[in-house]
Amino acid sequence: MTGVRTGDADPAQTLALLWREPATASRHGPAQRLSVDLVVDAAIALADSEGLAAVSMRRLADRLSVAAMTLYTYVPTKSLLLDLMLDSVYAAMQRQDTSGQGWRRRVTAVAQENRALFEAHSWAVQVASNRPPLGPGQLAKYEHELSALEGLGLSDIEQDAAVGYVLGFVRLYAIDVGSARAARRDSDVDDQQWWAVHGPLLARLIDPARFATAVRVGAAAGAAHGSAWSAEHAWSFGLERVLDGLAALIERQ
Repeated sequence: MTGVRTGDADPAQTLALLWREPATASRHGPAQRLSVDLVVDAAIALADSEGLAAVSMRRLADRLSVAAMTLYTYVPTKSLLLDLMLDSVYAAMQRQDTSGQGWRRRVTAVAQENRALFEAHSWAVQVASNRPPLGPGQLAKYEHELSALEGLGLSDIEQDAAVGYVLGFVRLYAIDVGSARAARRDSDVDDQQWWAVHGPLLARLIDPARFATAVRVGAAAGAAHGSAWSAEHAWSFGLERVLDGLAALIERQ
């Protein structure tokens, strides 16, 4: 589900647009009714409703009722548009005020905020952001997330890695959720219906003596979750293990 990268556009041009420098953020001429913000907002709305693959300059121009070439005077490339879209949704994230609370509560809030981001903008999980856009939205997000680990005795390198560790868990969770939703959509059946058909067929083929542990554990998980995988259980169990891992690091300081 990933593979689209950020940070591929011209750096100077990208940063100028991300930070809305006047020379690039304002345009003059017949198409003054548009702006970089309007183009970006329209692209986000299109990606939210139809997926990232639907975002093209032609589709975006149709949505804004302008000629496709007009958009290039605001956002010169699709790669740069993607940087702007990500930075915009980062800037708009809801951030909880966890000041005065323990570090586990603060980190949990960071995880929940990023989960909410992917739920609102599922296309964002498809974007590999090893080279982040470095706009004001990205930096505000990073500053907020680092603050959850401030004052715990971690080095700067450890703080950065710890944030990446938490966000990596949330990202993988969001990918799994997206895959599960796609499977339900494409097959037109939910997990319980799928297992109702496949379970009896599989039971005839499995030798319970040969796969004793798999049969026992799989049956227990299936009975508990009503399917082979529960998104909510994966979230709560995984997040607790992430916090436990950070606790081992923090308690060593």
